[in-house]
Amino acid sequence: MKKSTKFGAGLLTAGLILTLTACGGADKADKTIGGENVSDAKPDSEVHTAAIITDVGGVDDKSFNQSAWEGLKSWGEENKLEKGVKGYDYFQSTDASQYTTNIDQAVSSNFETIFGIGYLLTDAIAAAADQNPETQFGLVDAVIEGKDNVVSLTFKDNEAAYLAGIAAAHSTKTDKVGFVGGEEGVVIDRFQAGFEKGVEDGAKELGKDIKVDVKYAASFGDPAKGKALAANMYQSGVDIIYHASGGTGTGVFQEAKDLNEKASDDKKVWVIGVDRDQEEDGNYKNKDGKEDNFTLTSTVKGVGAAVKDVTEKAQKGEFPGGDTLVYGLKEGGVELTEGHLDHKAIEAVKKARKDVIDGKVEVPETPEKAAKK
Repeated sequence: MKKSTKFGAGLLTAGLILTLTACGGADKADKTIGGENVSDAKPDSEVHTAAIITDVGGVDDKSFNQSAWEGLKSWGEENKLEKGVKGYDYFQSTDASQYTTNIDQAVSSNFETIFGIGYLLTDAIAAAADQNPETQFGLVDAVIEGKDNVVSLTFKDNEAAYLAGIAAAHSTKTDKVGFVGGEEGVVIDRFQAGFEKGVEDGAKELGKDIKVDVKYAASFGDPAKGKALAANMYQSGVDIIYHASGGTGTGVFQEAKDLNEKASDDKKVWVIGVDRDQEEDGNYKNKDGKEDNFTLTSTVKGVGAAVKDVTEKAQKGEFPGGDTLVYGLKEGGVELTEGHLDHKAIEAVKKARKDVIDGKVEVPETPEKAAKK
């Protein structure tokens, strides 16, 4: 199976140079169209400890939380640290009621830098920062202002989602595509808005009328709901689903796998992955017993690299407390993999990517229409 590549050369796994509008990164060193990603981080002799607090998707959600954990784990291993209180660790949340408890446990375990993974932890991180001014906190996908011991890490998810929409428009055979969101809110709004805009612009370019079916699971940790939503979409004629739903998305992948294992090639359905390259999640055997893959492409978000870089800075006494670091296409913080896109789709995405970076296309952050339940 071919190794996935990304559009552009901005995603780095380490040694990032972050400013107030920061450069971001992918979670592993992949070849990019513009060149090779590199890693030049070196272990620091001074011991530092760090931990992440997951949202309800869990550390093995194959998406957002897993990306963050891979970044922290990479930092720990490069510094020859062990998983646990003397090095790096994660605290898994299976319910929102556990956020505060897990943060308190991380603080009492004397972790020096603690990351809340996801906007759902905003209130809990803000409260903990006030109660523990000597502890450094990071918050991913939301902003906490006015606290010198908190750094906020945000991403222009709408820009990567826009490229996913362009890719979907140039790849659909049924002219019906779908979007499955986790919980409604400002973050997933960006995914939905960008995707819908990309599909719209791609359809105009092609002279087509392409419909987007939007559904929300009301959870980032409900694979069964994700599978049910995907089943309904595929049955209605949708042939490509983009999910931004964390662990719920595993159900979307499972439904696509179940269908594709029994379907002929002309009835194949696809999934667009999110947050990390979900290529391997699309592996399956078709009805002829041959190895195949249905991950059309993935939007990649450098959560792991951002967590890793901030931890490295904290280790050196350079924790960017009080800052909001912003990662977009221009900064290399979000991207799209080539995946299984054909040549025409790839060229369309390259053009769209350049237009966004050059300011010719402004990608919205909020959907025009309310999501369907």
